Amino acid sequence: MKSRTERAAWKENLLEQLARLGGEGRAAAEFLRTHKTYIGFWRVRKNVGAFWTFLGTIHLNSFYYSTETGTDSIGMLTLLIHEVKHLQQGLLLALSVYGEMEAWQLQFRLYHQLTGKPMHPAIAELMSLPLAYDRAVLRRARDLMQAYAGKGYRADLLPLFPLGKEIKYWLRRN
Repeated sequence: MKSRTERAAWKENLLEQLARLGGEGRAAAEFLRTHKTYIGFWRVRKNVGAFWTFLGTIHLNSFYYSTETGTDSIGMLTLLIHEVKHLQQGLLLALSVYGEMEAWQLQFRLYHQLTGKPMHPAIAELMSLPLAYDRAVLRRARDLMQAYAGKGYRADLLPLFPLGKEIKYWLRRN
């Protein structure tokens, strides 16, 4: 376990690397600094790379990441941008398939721009979907997320739309 000083230095180095990724990276690093966001590690299901909390913290899955992970890891940095997007979205948007789709598309667009690696077929299809309040598109996005991450990635528990829009949809539909 690293000391508090070593962890602070690691986080600062992480934020500097994040800011080097371009506009999205700079915006994410600024958000994390401004909000003094805690970034920690927690072991969770293998289907989850990282997660945000209601307290405004971000935890990277310790199954994959630790302070020993290079702060220049493109996978970790783009995953961090994904989680920052959720904190920026707010609770209701972040806890929807629409919010997940927005964060996944941001993360994987950046990842593939920076690495040039070929996309997994499920990610390639997800990237081709329009980000829209369209139930058929969001159902397909949810299926593709689970095809990529596995059924343990519980996007199927999320409403398709943010909760307020979801309630309006069901009230008007019936």
